[in-house]
Amino acid sequence: MPIVDITNEADLSRYEHFVRTSPFATTTQDTGWSEVKNNWIPLYVYLEEAGEIIAAMSVLMVNAVGEQKLAYCCKGPVCDPRDTALVDRLIQEAEAAARDHQAFVLRIDPETAYDEELHKQYAELGYVLRNRNVSSKDTTQPRYNMVLDLLGKTEQELLESFHSKTRYNIRLSERKGVTTRYSAETSDLELFHQLYVVMSNRHGISYRPYNYFARMLEAYKDYTRVYLAEHEGDTIAAAVAISYGDKTWYIYGASANEKRNLMAPHLLQWEMIKWAVEQGKQRYDFGGVFKLDQSDGLYRFKEGFCYPDRYSEYMGEIDRVLDEEAYRTFISK
Repeated sequence: MPIVDITNEADLSRYEHFVRTSPFATTTQDTGWSEVKNNWIPLYVYLEEAGEIIAAMSVLMVNAVGEQKLAYCCKGPVCDPRDTALVDRLIQEAEAAARDHQAFVLRIDPETAYDEELHKQYAELGYVLRNRNVSSKDTTQPRYNMVLDLLGKTEQELLESFHSKTRYNIRLSERKGVTTRYSAETSDLELFHQLYVVMSNRHGISYRPYNYFARMLEAYKDYTRVYLAEHEGDTIAAAVAISYGDKTWYIYGASANEKRNLMAPHLLQWEMIKWAVEQGKQRYDFGGVFKLDQSDGLYRFKEGFCYPDRYSEYMGEIDRVLDEEAYRTFISK
């Protein structure tokens, strides 16, 4: 069975090389994601032909219904999700190992556009799909992602594509003397986290501990930048971005309570987009939104950069149910 022995350095290195160089590479399918999510159990599965890996899935498992586990292939698998026969073969290879770990479902949620015909093909193979048939807040990851297409576009063309208010805010921030810098230093990650806690408290939402981000920086040190916006000696905004595969992913942002009128988060986004362009990335991913509503500040902020395309709608969750009773309990929570 093509399950990676994580104690075998050569086996793991071969798997990692495929995952990182595939045209379907995503940050959360890298083995480094298990270092970030260190309370989950990793399972790495692949298919090969003629001695070459042709498909892979990095699965993380965690107790979700008593001792029974959710086996989750986040933003994967690493192959063409439209090749349903190949994906089905890969999932069948993973099933036995998932059952050994008491998994009640094996879930994938590939970053591919929603398509009714593709939905039908997976359903005919026996999968349970969760997309337009459930609330936008009922999936693990948002199905609506704000993704800026960078392919073949210059910085000037991208800037001109933004909503006029977004362009204005970027220029205002520059005129008011906001400067930006980036690093991969823990001292700057600490500054980011301080602002992240401040912003979370301002909005009354929970936040991740510093060690979560420290693990991320360590696991993706060759791919990650911490961006900081400063004004007259004050750090007023910060963000973390990971450049991996064909895209740069804005993964977390934060801002101070003071000087919010200087629009520093807009300038930070522009600097990170320019980083993506410099690297020849095809996409800049602002992350997801759970509702498409102008009254929602997060949506309004991201939409200004993705204007006029606005959002991408993904396929959602594709579940291989292994224990029907536990699965029903899980999705009804």
